[in-house]
Amino acid sequence: MATENGEFSFNSSVRGRNGLPKIQTHKKAEDVETDKEICHDDSAQPVKAQTLDELHSLQKKKSAATTPPRRLKAPSPRKIARNSSFSPLELYEQAIKYEKGSFITTSGALATLSGAKTGRSPRDKRVVKDETTADDLWWGKGSPNIEMDEHTFLVNRERAVDYLCSLEKVFVNDQFLNWDPEHRIKVRIVSARAYHSLFMHNMCIRPTPEELENFGTPDFTIYNAGQFPCNRYTHYMTSSTSIDLNLARREMVILGTQYAGEMKKGLFGVMHYLMPKRQILSLHSGCNMGKDGDVALFFGLSGTGKTTLSTDHNRYLIGDDEHCWSDNGVSNIEGGCYAKCVDLSREKEPDIWNAIKFGTVLENVVFDEHTREVDYSDKSVTVVWFFVLFQKHSRCISNRVHSKCKDTMCWSPSQNVILLACDAFGVLPPVSKLSLPQTMYHFISGYTALVAGTEDGIKEPTATFSACFGAAFIMLHPTKYAAMLAEKMQKHGATGWLVNTGWSGGSYGSGSRIKLAYTRKIIDAIHSGALLEANYTKTEIFGLEIPTEIEGVPSEILDPANTWSDKNAYKDTLLKLGGLFKKNFEVFLNYKIGADNNLTEEILAAGPNF
Repeated sequence: MATENGEFSFNSSVRGRNGLPKIQTHKKAEDVETDKEICHDDSAQPVKAQTLDELHSLQKKKSAATTPPRRLKAPSPRKIARNSSFSPLELYEQAIKYEKGSFITTSGALATLSGAKTGRSPRDKRVVKDETTADDLWWGKGSPNIEMDEHTFLVNRERAVDYLCSLEKVFVNDQFLNWDPEHRIKVRIVSARAYHSLFMHNMCIRPTPEELENFGTPDFTIYNAGQFPCNRYTHYMTSSTSIDLNLARREMVILGTQYAGEMKKGLFGVMHYLMPKRQILSLHSGCNMGKDGDVALFFGLSGTGKTTLSTDHNRYLIGDDEHCWSDNGVSNIEGGCYAKCVDLSREKEPDIWNAIKFGTVLENVVFDEHTREVDYSDKSVTVVWFFVLFQKHSRCISNRVHSKCKDTMCWSPSQNVILLACDAFGVLPPVSKLSLPQTMYHFISGYTALVAGTEDGIKEPTATFSACFGAAFIMLHPTKYAAMLAEKMQKHGATGWLVNTGWSGGSYGSGSRIKLAYTRKIIDAIHSGALLEANYTKTEIFGLEIPTEIEGVPSEILDPANTWSDKNAYKDTLLKLGGLFKKNFEVFLNYKIGADNNLTEEILAAGPNF
């Protein structure tokens, strides 16, 4: 199964033993201060269970059986080798037989559990700091990159490989990242769960049989031994979970977490390192294209509507999450879509709803124990994080053909760069046209707000900033990505927009959420070019240009000052948010962009001024 140096050969197949080690998820008191220095967007939420049996009991809702239950005899599992020799059906069989908590739902999707971790563990993600990465990567306050040394990485790597070698069967997926054929990356994922293999089968780009036959040596390898914990007494370890990245060895090791998103976002981090070295901008964004070839990028943190707004029936979907912008155009890094399905409905998000079928993975959802009907409003297993993962080609929208669009590669640059913010303070306009320095400022800031119910302990709106709208995944200093974005926007004449999908007429609790229908009208006006011809006024403090009129949107909500009955409260809240922006940006002040400091000064001047 493995060679002497731990490399996996292709006699390996599926997975084996049922024993699951206990995973410690609680923070130690002494870790709390350290925790404050690390970016936390999309970090793991607590599960509502103390034991695995209790977790499984929460997954199935009790109901009266409509027909007598029958026990079906499972077919004998076939031996599975590389991803060329197994199908989603075989992965279903393996998951249902060997992985407790795996079921087929009424739609045909596979429902499964990610164990004790239902989100990423950013405090446990580490990068080997060596002579190269010491200078290349972003380290220190605000950075997602927590250092470890080569020796500790090798200790964890050997622990993971030994565990995988001890199993009767493992999965090996050989796949690609990036639809741009000139810049695609070959990745190999070795894992112990059928759920993980099906996840990556959907998430990455699938090779043809010919490509698989000639796959050769991968550019990057993941050893996912997430069912097995790391040794908490190993140097640098702070818990039984560790996600370790070694850029020199082109390897990633996962211990102590079964949350599949660690693989997806780990590879995204790798692309954030490799692509800029080729002068290609890696982006945490959605992307779609109009029938005339106009391309739009959508940036936004969780809950801002990035996936919802990038999936538009009137436009071609390039992708909903991860992209590269090269001289060839904009390309999707992935082959699948990974979307939250909390409160999902056919009416609100028909594309995502219709994609949930056979081959799709549903994580941590609750369903009726007899009918297997999923209840997307039930948060019994976890507070907010449960997901649906599906291959993009299962969406009918991707089957339309355009002369400039092939699969998920668009041979055009972006014309509109849309920055989404869910402003729960209610003081940002529904839409603003940005200058190039303002686009860079807000791109580096990466603002949105948390509201009550999204995280434990949140009682009032709380500003959160994530550099480049994806600080947890970037490897270089944020200003390097911002400078590349500005260069490409300037070269191709792209326009920046700030769109608030949050509150109007007051903060969360007193105001109301901006209607999705209005936001869609705003996005339509951006796509059509109508907003470029609009009349604009400028706001105080942030100096944002806001249109006076948009078809289908009430004019009175375009200027947030008009929507607040208490003008003093509006001004105080606006100053408060402006202060939070200024404080957040302090960490970037010591970094110079370009040969002189002029661009840095322009970016600072584009922020709130008071």
